[in-house]
Amino acid sequence: MTDLLNLFSIDNLLLILRLATPLILVALSSTISELAGIISLGTEGLMLIGAFGAVAGSHYTGSGAAGMVIGMASGAVMALLFALLCIHFKSNQTVCGVGLNLFASGVTAVGTLVIWQKEGISEQVTQLGSITIPVLCRIPILGRFFTEQSPIIYLTLLLCVLIWYVLKYTKTGLRFKAISMHPVAARSAGVSVNRYRYVALAVSGALAGMGGGFLSIVQNDVFVKNMVAGRGFLGVAANIFGGWTAFGSAGASFIFAFAQSVRFNMLKANVPDQFVQMLPYAITIIALVLFGKRSKSPEALGKIK
Repeated sequence: MTDLLNLFSIDNLLLILRLATPLILVALSSTISELAGIISLGTEGLMLIGAFGAVAGSHYTGSGAAGMVIGMASGAVMALLFALLCIHFKSNQTVCGVGLNLFASGVTAVGTLVIWQKEGISEQVTQLGSITIPVLCRIPILGRFFTEQSPIIYLTLLLCVLIWYVLKYTKTGLRFKAISMHPVAARSAGVSVNRYRYVALAVSGALAGMGGGFLSIVQNDVFVKNMVAGRGFLGVAANIFGGWTAFGSAGASFIFAFAQSVRFNMLKANVPDQFVQMLPYAITIIALVLFGKRSKSPEALGKIK
């Protein structure tokens, strides 16, 4: 009973918030990419590139903030290269996504060896600092959420609201909806479909890069080979589970983060480690099987004309 109550303690809720942050970022990345018609199977690679870029940037500049910006820029540049293949050359998006993941795994491993002369792990770098929000930090109990937290957590929540608003209430959002459903009709109405797609992929890459940077210079202070560990795919699943909407993707990310927090709590119990490690992914699969059929993907997804 005590273990069950611990799942809803303030400490565990803070843990869930930190675990959910990179998932929300990559889920939003997937949402934007797929509303633009591009299948987001490369988000794992984009996160990994962002994680490496953030650590490399922090290493050379001595600033965690600069490192995060470089990580986001790295993700955006890689996403634009991916967009070039998918949009201009009309390459198979699934193959390109898998190729991006493999490329990211290889190039970050080589980059780690070149920069730090180590295989699989970098040296420690400057982390992105935490902030405390005045006044709000004094609220009883809830003040813990505003004390010594990463600014990326607050920025992620704000981005979720901003993306929801843009997609739902602005002309840009309406055009994205048109592109996601009937790109030919949107083009005939004067919308520059490919320009919107390139911008969407750049934003998508920056969000995934921020998620990777959160893993490497907020939760940690080093880059480790393949440290994303499937979170990119969890983000894609959260996007599908959330019905290709900003709030839906964020809500699904919190569910998956809760599953991960259960894993950390179960480590204290006498439970086989293999079962504990598979739990978040098993919950993801079950959620998709039960609720995935209710979600309708954009009609133009994967169809570049």
